This record gives sequence, C-alpha cells and structure tokens, in this order.
Amino acid sequence: MRQLVVTAFVSLDGVVEAPGGEPGHRSSGWTFKDVEFVPEAYEIKGREQEETTALLLGRTTYEAFAPVWPTMDDFAGYNAMPRYVVSTTLAHDDERWPATVLRSLDDVAALKETEGGPIAVHGSATLARSLEDAGLVDRYHLLVFPLLLGAGKRLWSETDKDKRPLRVVESQTYANGIVKLVYDAVR
Repeated sequence: MRQLVVTAFVSLDGVVEAPGGEPGHRSSGWTFKDVEFVPEAYEIKGREQEETTALLLGRTTYEAFAPVWPTMDDFAGYNAMPRYVVSTTLAHDDERWPATVLRSLDDVAALKETEGGPIAVHGSATLARSLEDAGLVDRYHLLVFPLLLGAGKRLWSETDKDKRPLRVVESQTYANGIVKLVYDAVR
C-alpha cells in the first residue's frame, strides 16, 4: 500500500491558508513576510520532492498550481511525476499540467492500494481535512511557524471523531522558531 503524506506550512493555531502570498487573506504570505528565512528549515521540502512519486491535490490548489508550477525549475521533480486531483466539479484537467481526476475519497483509497511510493498532498486544506477524517492520511510533514494567525483555513477539521494517535518520526527546531514535525499515523 502506498503512503499518503500531507505536507503543510502551518501556524501554531493550525492555519494553513495563504502561506505563499495568495490574495484574500489578511496575513497572506506569512511564511516569508513574518519569519526570518533560514534555509535549513526547508530541507524537508527538497527531500519530499525526491521521495514523492505522485501528487494528490484538491481542485482549488490544482487550479492555482497548474499555470505556475510547470514553469518553475525548482519543481522539476513534481512536474515529471503523476498528478491526481480530487474533485466532483472539475470537468477536465489543465493541459499545461495534466492530471487524473478522482471523483471521491473511495478513488483515493483505491489509488493508495496501487503499486508505487509515497503520494504527497500539497496545499489542499479542504482535501487534507477530508482525508484525515476518512482515516486515509499515513504521515504528516509539518513546518510549524511561530505565529498565531487567528483566522483562515485550518489543517484539521472540527468533525467529532475518535482520537487518532500519532508517532513522532522526526522533529527539529530552527533558529527562526520554525519547528519541523513529522508524524506517522498509528493504526
């Protein structure tokens, strides 16, 4: 079974919205505007690209990434791997960044049963919450920023569900206050 990895920049209060400067959020760009850049804090991002064998995205993130990521040399690995978009409304993929459209979480569960390596979920807060609620997330790669944003899309839902234990696989604190946390779901 393939491992499903949710990777996120997250504020201490769980907000994942607008880390890269996306419009519409009052704290847009909080990952680079409010916290000193320390290169070693982002080592895990390069490792993710090397280890990941497929991307899984929600429709909103896919539509934001499709016009931009194919032109970025930093994402050559991601641009070369298979991509999947979970959406009930997307009519077809974007020819600039082709992807297979999955229509349900059952389709995601079936994808996890195929041969291959880790599948990474970038951005896609709504999808990440649904995947966790369905028990499909195997690992979290989190860079927790020393900020309380107060408002915005959160990584975890408020769905009333049973507790879910996580095991720390890796952790590190950097000089700028970012904390890297890698957790495996315990089943």
